[in-house]
Amino acid sequence: MTDKTGKTGRTQQGADTGAGGTTDRDGIRTLPFPADLAVGGVGLQIGPMGTDRTWHTDAPLHRVHRIDFHVVMLFTDGPVRHMVDFAEYEATAGDLLWIRPGQVHRFSRECVYRGTVLTMQPGFLPPDTVEATGLYRYDLPPLLHPGPAQLDALQAALDQLRREYEDTATLPPGLHTAVLRHTLTAFLLRLAHLAASSARTGRQQADSAFTRFRDAVEEGFGVQHSVSAYADALGYSRRTLVRAVRAATGGTPKGFIDKRVILEARRLLAHTDLPIGRVGAAVGFPDAANFSKFFHLHTGQTPVAFRAELR
Repeated sequence: MTDKTGKTGRTQQGADTGAGGTTDRDGIRTLPFPADLAVGGVGLQIGPMGTDRTWHTDAPLHRVHRIDFHVVMLFTDGPVRHMVDFAEYEATAGDLLWIRPGQVHRFSRECVYRGTVLTMQPGFLPPDTVEATGLYRYDLPPLLHPGPAQLDALQAALDQLRREYEDTATLPPGLHTAVLRHTLTAFLLRLAHLAASSARTGRQQADSAFTRFRDAVEEGFGVQHSVSAYADALGYSRRTLVRAVRAATGGTPKGFIDKRVILEARRLLAHTDLPIGRVGAAVGFPDAANFSKFFHLHTGQTPVAFRAELR
């Protein structure tokens, strides 16, 4: 994951991006928002996906990578299989896929991506809009299935945004950017409402206790796995934390911590050559044997077997 400044890397099959990017400590490449290719240099891009677009030759998109910006894809054909944070999603016509900064993802070699893709740079929208549109609600599902009326409204909003994006002749640059921000906000408010309504009722409201817990886990999962330690650090009772996490995710605080640890362990095993012991140490297990037991308990595989399966 990442903070709200973003720290990741790469966009969709349907739009070229600029060269560059960095390789994070876990060996996964991070590609930046391609500001040099945006019309007028604004912090967003919108355009078609299709067979006439090529993947970036310097960073094949069928390889796992991160993005440091938002990607929203509205599909007009399918099925399309896409991996986000090691979970496989299948989208078809009328579905949307929302990938947030910091998420690991991978495009499919076999699938053709058709539809419209929107990419947005962190910082393009003001903080109050970011909060209102839930841009960093990592607890919400990336794959969305709007109903017919919702799809029509989202498509219309996206079409309007694309017209405004491409119209650089009727307004001065500053006003053009302001109109883009307002039009983008209208689309994202609809998208955020769809994302929230697709989750369980108990997950629709971002509980402040859960939000603080989630951020603390993101910061400390590599060294701290104790629910009580997080509760004490945040000034909550263990019972309050249990209620908050259950309302937001349907699970337990310990389960939330363990999932984050396993996700990072999988990333490191899949995309680095670090010894198993060092992978374990990186996620809070100084003893390699304890790490192997933990990993096997949660995945059904040993770390060695998991790595071998991907090589």
